Amino acid sequence: MKKHGILNSEIAKVLADLGHTDKIAIVDCGMPIPKGVKKIDLSIKKGVPSLIEVIQVLNDNMVIESLELADEINDYNPQILKELKKYMLPIEFMSNSDFKIELNDVMAVIRTGEITPYGNVILNAGIDFSNIK
Repeated sequence: MKKHGILNSEIAKVLADLGHTDKIAIVDCGMPIPKGVKKIDLSIKKGVPSLIEVIQVLNDNMVIESLELADEINDYNPQILKELKKYMLPIEFMSNSDFKIELNDVMAVIRTGEITPYGNVILNAGIDFSNIK
């Protein structure tokens, strides 16, 4: 058994396969997931796990370069937007329709139990150059 890190084998595999500019999405329990895109379903019941809980774990295990969100989050879900802004990452906003189209280009979609409006985010993978001298 793993001693630390992400225990979910599917998520650990996706993170290990990420390259610079690859994307993964974390979505609410109602988001339609395009055919052919890998779905990792973590939803247990309404609200569990939350989008923020999943992002906190991914942030500890992934270099995140930027976020993509639906414009509508500004009006309909300012609480999640406030939490996401705490990561101090660049954010690209797009319409919810365009967000759904972007899901076709992600390596995987992680479905949470999130039940708040527009509780969805696409994470763009970065590179860790911190050990280069």
